[in-house]
Amino acid sequence: MSKNPPSNSYKNKTYSADKWQERIAQIAYRFNQQYQNQTFELPDEVQAMPIFREWTTGLLSGRIVSPFWEIAQPQKNQHCLDIGCGVSFLIYPWRDWQTFFYGQEISNIARDTLNSRGSQLNSKLFKGVELGAAHHLNYPSEQFDLVIATGFSCYFPLEYWHLVLLEVKRVLKPGGHFVFDILNSEQPLAEDWAVLETYLGAEVFLETSSEWEKTIKASGAKIVKRQLGELFELYKVRF
Repeated sequence: MSKNPPSNSYKNKTYSADKWQERIAQIAYRFNQQYQNQTFELPDEVQAMPIFREWTTGLLSGRIVSPFWEIAQPQKNQHCLDIGCGVSFLIYPWRDWQTFFYGQEISNIARDTLNSRGSQLNSKLFKGVELGAAHHLNYPSEQFDLVIATGFSCYFPLEYWHLVLLEVKRVLKPGGHFVFDILNSEQPLAEDWAVLETYLGAEVFLETSSEWEKTIKASGAKIVKRQLGELFELYKVRF
């Protein structure tokens, strides 16, 4: 996707000394394995867990998906950024919403898959996926009406997520919304799911809702709405 940013744009940042790169690479590797249908070698005691069996059959993903559209449905002609998008343009009804879709991903497999197929589905709405982490968004300031980030916040400590919130604040238009989910540590599935994900290669951080809300407020965001699911809790915030 071609861009012609001004000389002092976001593209000129240097991240060579970024302390988060090792963790980001680890999580990207874990999801690349999944996207390529590679086998995960797990201990027998983990494979015996009910949550593992649900994961292998695909039943778990349906139970824990975060329906972001229920608290912030993308609107016609809005510009929306999906961070950690995976292959969401192929799954969710973006074409029905008539929303301009932009993505950013750390998995090169997901990025390549979506870039090769997204424009075939709808070349007008699909604006491409950038490869990159959530705390360094490859987009200009004040570009988006809505930013979404679901399914990955639990893989990072709150220190990292504070950076993400500030970066999202930068790319949102005034009055825009950010919708993301957190792993609710009080939900019955939380600890088993954290064990499973850790063995799959992505360590999970179990944080309380109160600590999350401190981090949200410290970024200057105001919580507009919350919605609790079976495992994750959705937040809609405005800066």
